[in-house]
Amino acid sequence: MKVLVLGAGGIGGYFGGRLAEKGVDVTFLVRERRYKQLAENGLRLQSIHGDFHLERPQLMKSGEEGGPFDVVLLSNKAYHLEESINDIAPYIGEKTVVIPLLNGIAHMELLWERFGRERVLGGLCFIETTLNADGDVVQTSATHETVFGEWEGGLSERVEQIAEAFSGINGSMRASTNIQRDAWQKYLFITTMSGITTLMNSAVGPIRDSLYGMELTRQLAEECAAVIRALEAPIRPDIVDKQMETFQKQGAAMKSSMLRDMEKGLAVEGDHLQGYLLEHAEKRGLSTPLLKVVYNNLKVYEQKRSAGK
Repeated sequence: MKVLVLGAGGIGGYFGGRLAEKGVDVTFLVRERRYKQLAENGLRLQSIHGDFHLERPQLMKSGEEGGPFDVVLLSNKAYHLEESINDIAPYIGEKTVVIPLLNGIAHMELLWERFGRERVLGGLCFIETTLNADGDVVQTSATHETVFGEWEGGLSERVEQIAEAFSGINGSMRASTNIQRDAWQKYLFITTMSGITTLMNSAVGPIRDSLYGMELTRQLAEECAAVIRALEAPIRPDIVDKQMETFQKQGAAMKSSMLRDMEKGLAVEGDHLQGYLLEHAEKRGLSTPLLKVVYNNLKVYEQKRSAGK
């Protein structure tokens, strides 16, 4: 099975690297700077689950000939989605399957419009990972898992084939029979986690141990869940309780990727995550006061970043 991974950052670099470590035929489609870095140093994973160095990763730049590919893994940030769609378009064949690993939901409509619903699976991942100053992938979470499946549910032959090809890696890349529910519930968790950590400018530990930390975290989760339910998404009735239990179990140093991006002065996915829910809340007259505060904090950050402050 030939796999094209768009990007070799924290997500694409990690899971693409683990697939290559197993022996899967993986090619990374990357930009010029990353291409040069990987060509010189290889792809290096530093992980609590074991390090790995792929000395000569297969690399491509946008526009180069390649393929055909059986699977395309999208690991880009949401604010690069349109550019990423254009980058992968030449490599999408009649039987190519696209698996997006982006946070949120809004990207699905854009992918369906460009490539057709029949070529796009649902997908998500659970992992804490980043790039260090040398371009190495640094992975620190106990969980390192990718989940994918048919958006309408069930277990198709092609999903079973992909699951078989992806099995046995150092980590987990597994099929789901209800990826739509999985994706919405991940969306709820990451929107809450990124929202509260960026608002408090803190890892999980100090938030959890502060006077109103858990109360505010639950309030944000409840507001987000109310909007998601109004959209008739298939989330569990007790999902907020379950996710608060998960939040309590996170390591004290756990940070959302959005907070890590802010600490590096990078762009954030506020419009794609919190903004998307706020837009739908306002259309439906739903009250989401804490979500507004979270989103406004992100927009202030963006203003200051644009001004170079």
